[in-house]
Amino acid sequence: MTCTATEAPATTPQPVCDLSQRFVRVLGRRDNGLVEFSFSIGWPELSVELMLPAPAFEAFCAAHRVRHLDD
Repeated sequence: MTCTATEAPATTPQPVCDLSQRFVRVLGRRDNGLVEFSFSIGWPELSVELMLPAPAFEAFCAAHRVRHLDD
C-alpha cells in the first residue's frame, strides 16, 4: 500500500461570533422572586437557561453588560 498526499479539504467560512456581545431574554418571573432567563454570548440563538433572584439578575446583567432581547 502506498501513501499519497491529498489536498486539504476546502475550508468552510465560519459565521462571525463577537464574544463581547452578551444577550439576555427574560422568560418569566416566579412568585418566589426568581427571574427565569436565557443567556448567550456571541450568538443569541445559542443560549443557556438560568434562574436568579431579581437583585442578583440585575447585578448579573450589569456585570455582563447584556443586551436585552424581546420576543
